[in-house]
This record gives sequence, C-alpha cells and structure tokens, in this order.
Amino acid sequence: MPEYTDHHAPEGLRTRGTVIVVPGRGETRAAYTRFGRRLAADAYRVRVIDPPDIDGNDLADSLTRFGDRLAAAAEDSAAGGGGAVRPLVLVGADRGAVALAALLGRDGVPPAARPDAAVLAGIPGAGATAAGGGWEDELDVRTSCPAHRGALTEDAGVRRGALGEEVPRALLTAARDSAPDVPALLLVGDADPLADREALVRTAQSLPRARLSVVRGGHHDVLNDLQHRSVAAEIVTFLEALREGLVPVVTVGSSAW
Repeated sequence: MPEYTDHHAPEGLRTRGTVIVVPGRGETRAAYTRFGRRLAADAYRVRVIDPPDIDGNDLADSLTRFGDRLAAAAEDSAAGGGGAVRPLVLVGADRGAVALAALLGRDGVPPAARPDAAVLAGIPGAGATAAGGGWEDELDVRTSCPAHRGALTEDAGVRRGALGEEVPRALLTAARDSAPDVPALLLVGDADPLADREALVRTAQSLPRARLSVVRGGHHDVLNDLQHRSVAAEIVTFLEALREGLVPVVTVGSSAW
C-alpha cells in the first residue's frame, strides 16, 4: 500500500479543496510538514506523496506510473471515499514540479489525477546541479531558513547530494514542451542558483492561465525557505481565487507602499 503524509482541515470546518504535494530530489515527505499544516489550517486537505521515480530512458511508462500514483492518492483522500474534494491542486517542487508539468502536457492523465490547477515551485534549469561541495554547501543552495536546514539535516531519509544529479533531459524537454490547460502558479526564488529565470518568464507568458511569482531572497526550496509564510499565503490566495474563477478576492484600491 502507498504511504502518504496527511494534514486535515480543522475539525468542524468544511474542506475547501485538496492539495497533493510532490517533493523533489532527495526530499522526504517530512520536509513538507510545516507547509502542509499551514495550508491545512486554512481548511484545505493536504496529502504529501513520495518523490516520483522517473527514468529518462523510459519516460512514457514512468509518467504513466506517476499519473497512476497521483490518481490513487487523490481517490482515497476524502473521508469516507468518493474521491478528492475539489478543487484538486497538484503542487510540485524541483523534479516533482518538472514531472507534474510533463505529465499534465500528456493525453491520458487518469481522471482522478486531472487537477483543477497546479503549483510548480523551484523548477531547475537544464543541466542545473549543485555540483561539488558538501552538505553545508547543498543546504546553502536549498535554504537560508534555520528550521528547514535543521529538519533536513536531522531527517535520516534525506538523500544528501541529490541536487548534484541532473534532472533527466527528456523529462525537462517534455515539461518545457508541455502546455497544461489548467491554471498554474509558478514560484521561484530570486536567490535560487538552479533556476533559469528567463526560461520561466517565457514559460509563464506562453501558458494561457499562468502566473510567475518571484520570492525575494528565496532559495531553491522556495516552499520551505525563510519566506515560507509569505509563500504559503501566495498559494492560499491562488487557491481562493481559483474557487472564484481566478477572480482575486482582494484587490488594492489605494496604497502608499
């Protein structure tokens, strides 16, 4: 049986939607405990799955298996069964985000895994790796948040050196050529050395319903970095706008800053 990490909406509140989180290179589900709890506090059902196993030499079958895993995670996420509470939003980080983008550009995504929107965070550029150095250097690429650095260091399941491995070129190409037909929020830190900001701008501009949000001072683990509160707020704002047909709930009438 697949294993998940679940975060539930507070008791007595109606669940406003389902969020499935896909980690990136070297990460475990535990890395998203703080993130999951924060979104769940706003009455979203959050389920974190294991990182995808993608074989660049067998991309089609790998993505099919990944889609089936997402469908299984969504189908039994609601209390009492009956599938995920909609809207269903898929959130990916690093290679998890690339795999989601590649999957959503294909035909034949299982209906249960077909999301209403996607959040793609920390997408690496082609060939971008944290090559060389030790664990402290990898942490510097990932995050400046002391709590997240500590959580990664203390987690025996974290695969150190994983950011030194390239994301399969075939997967990056499939993601680049993908044109997901669902609303997408792209997140990148402006201090992420693995990001290709120009490529992300082009991607966001090429999609019919996409927004690129840049996090000031954010590193590669942008969902869990020092700015995690503001990033979670940006995602909740996106989730709430999604429920309103992408019409913002709050707009600025006047501001001095």
